[in-house]
Amino acid sequence: MIKSLRTPDERFQALPAWDYAPNYVDDLPGYQGLRMHYVDEGPKVGAPVFLCLHGEPSWAYLYRKMIPVFLDAGARVIAPDFFGFGRSDKPVEDEAYTFHFHRNAVKALIERLDLNDIGLVCQDWGGLIGLTLPMDYTDRFTRLIVMNTSIGIGQAAGPGFDAWRDYVANTPGFDVGKLMKRSTPGMSDAEAAAYNAPFPDDSYKAGVRRFPALVQTRPDMEGVDTGLAALDFWRNKWAGESFMAVGMQDPVLGPPAMAWLQKQIRNCPPAMEVVEAGHFVQEHGEAIARAALARFNLG
Repeated sequence: MIKSLRTPDERFQALPAWDYAPNYVDDLPGYQGLRMHYVDEGPKVGAPVFLCLHGEPSWAYLYRKMIPVFLDAGARVIAPDFFGFGRSDKPVEDEAYTFHFHRNAVKALIERLDLNDIGLVCQDWGGLIGLTLPMDYTDRFTRLIVMNTSIGIGQAAGPGFDAWRDYVANTPGFDVGKLMKRSTPGMSDAEAAAYNAPFPDDSYKAGVRRFPALVQTRPDMEGVDTGLAALDFWRNKWAGESFMAVGMQDPVLGPPAMAWLQKQIRNCPPAMEVVEAGHFVQEHGEAIARAALARFNLG
C-alpha cells in the first residue's frame, strides 16, 4: 500500500466561491486505499460532460470561475484533484509520482463514472495528461477546451521552464498561494489561501515537487511514447469540436507554445487571446467558458 497523507476537511471550509460538495472514490483499480476527490455537479444522465483537469500546483478550485458557466448551460461538470493535490490523498514518497500513475488514475475515474459525451477542459499538467486520454476513448470524448499547455514528446521546453523546474527542486517549502497570487494580479488573499489549503505543511507537497520533474523534456523520459501517439491522434484522427484560449502573459506556455499546439489539433480554430492572463488562465475563465459554449452551440 502506498503511504499517503490526507488533508483535514476543515482546511477546505468557507473557501471563496467554492460551495461544491466533495465526492470521493477510494477503490480505483490499482489505487486501493488512496482516496481521490472530485467535484460532480449538474445532471448525472443525458447531459454533456466537462472534465476539468488542473495542473501544477493548483487543484479543482482553479475552475471555480468556469464551473458555474457550464452548469448554467445544463452540462455536468467533473473536476478531479490529481493524487498529491487538492482534497485527494497525497503519497509522501516522491517515487510514487510518475506520468502513468497520474494518467491511469484519471482513466480509472472516467471508467468508474462511465463518462460519455466528454468535453476535455485542460491546462498545464491537465493537458500533459489530459491530451493523451481521448485517443484511448474515441467514443467518449467529443469536445476540447485547451489552455496554456502542451503534449510531452521529449523536446526541451526552454529556459523559462528550466528555471521553474530548478526553483521547485531547490525550494521545497515554497508558498503555493503566494505563487498563485503573484501570477494573477487582483487575486484576493482569501483566494490565495484556498490554493494553500491542501498543504498543512511541506510533507504534503511531494506531488507539487514532482510534477515539474516529470515533464517530458527528453526523449528517454516516461510518457514520451504516449505523447507521440497522442500527437498523431490530434493531427490525424480527432473528429470532435475544439476551442483554444491562451493567456498571453504566460512566459513558458504562452502564445508561441499554443500557436504550435493549435497547428497540431485537427480543425482547431485560432485561439481566444486573453491579453491580461498569465499561465493560470482559468482565473479569467468565465469569458473563456462562455466563448467555448458559443463555439459548441451549447446553452
